[in-house]
Amino acid sequence: MNEPPTEVPATTPVPPRVRLLRARIAGMLPYLGPAFVASVAYIDPGNYATNIESGARFGYTLLWVIFAANLAAMLIQSLSAKLGIATGRNLAEVCRERFPRPIVWAMWVVAELVAMATDLAEFLGAALGFALLFHFPLLIGGLLTGVATFAILALERYGHRPIEAVITAFVGIIAGCYVVETVLEQPDWGAIASHAVIPRFAGPESVLLATGILGATVMPHVIYLHSALTQHRIVPRTSEEARRIFRFEVLDVVIAMGVAGLVNAAMLVMAASTFHSRGLAHVGTIEEAHRTLEPLLGPLASAAFAVSLLASGLSSSTVGTMAGQVVMQGFLHRTIPVWLRRGITMLPALLVIALGLDPTRTLVISQVVLSFGIPFALIPLIRFTADRRLMGALANHRLTTLVASVLAALIVALNLFLLWTTFAGGVV
Repeated sequence: MNEPPTEVPATTPVPPRVRLLRARIAGMLPYLGPAFVASVAYIDPGNYATNIESGARFGYTLLWVIFAANLAAMLIQSLSAKLGIATGRNLAEVCRERFPRPIVWAMWVVAELVAMATDLAEFLGAALGFALLFHFPLLIGGLLTGVATFAILALERYGHRPIEAVITAFVGIIAGCYVVETVLEQPDWGAIASHAVIPRFAGPESVLLATGILGATVMPHVIYLHSALTQHRIVPRTSEEARRIFRFEVLDVVIAMGVAGLVNAAMLVMAASTFHSRGLAHVGTIEEAHRTLEPLLGPLASAAFAVSLLASGLSSSTVGTMAGQVVMQGFLHRTIPVWLRRGITMLPALLVIALGLDPTRTLVISQVVLSFGIPFALIPLIRFTADRRLMGALANHRLTTLVASVLAALIVALNLFLLWTTFAGGVV
């Protein structure tokens, strides 16, 4: 007589710890995303030039500056996210409510100029990425960049989430490319560990470059944008809910800015271990770095570099356009179709390309314009987030306000110093 078949359970029992972990991750996912959008501004094409020059000229010496700047970025972006959660309004909207109308108009003009200057650099970076990767003329790369960013921005009709997913994917591509670069170049990990935590300089020129890295810590347009991305995402009903949402947003900021910091560090490490170690300290532009990588590390390294630059340019240019929309809507309560804004803001970049101007030089000029806008975003942000009547349970602790104020004073001073050296040195 045959034995009856043993009954096999339909599913394997899931251990309680795994179920708890899955539940925590599922509960956390709705809060993740805004900081990844903001983090793109910290790995935009403007960072490429600064990090490559720092690594090529001074090796791993300034690695600690990148990590210090990254900690500052985490604090500033968490304040921006907190303003949106606590007030249900973005920074531009709060400025419109609390400042006299002439100041609001002046702030809007400055914010628009900053958004356009930043977008110019990011658009050029994407065009350069197309040109380096597919060996197109730069103008063709610019037109392709316009088409690609139009396509990404078209996702906005479905809400912020699809765009956040695309931007997060771009961040993943950039990080993946630098994992490839790191494997190929085989850096000195002992030296990296030492220079990542011990502050040091290598002469006056290294101090100036460190100032440039720190000065670029604040990207004014994403301060406005980050508060807009969190303002209606999940509306808290109680003070306790607001605190819980903010804790998740802090986690979002730490993860996203941590990835951005590691990518920036990888850029510097690549330049240090590939160029500086071979005596190629003169490599200071994006084009030179791409041209020099292939004979040193092979075609995969130069291709990964171009792909990362393309992903950086496309994502940051998209974010720049979104920020421009937030600024106009917040300060003026008016808006224009996003495709029209994209079309208008891509014209200066196409003009720069058509005139044959140097892309790296244009990046430098755009960073100068950006420096002017920092106080207009950073100082109101700290003032508003310290106001208990406005922020309620999420008002800054006094120590937070003190640290943020000292940081703001340092960053503004560094950017003023950069402006002075730029004009005095005749860079522009």
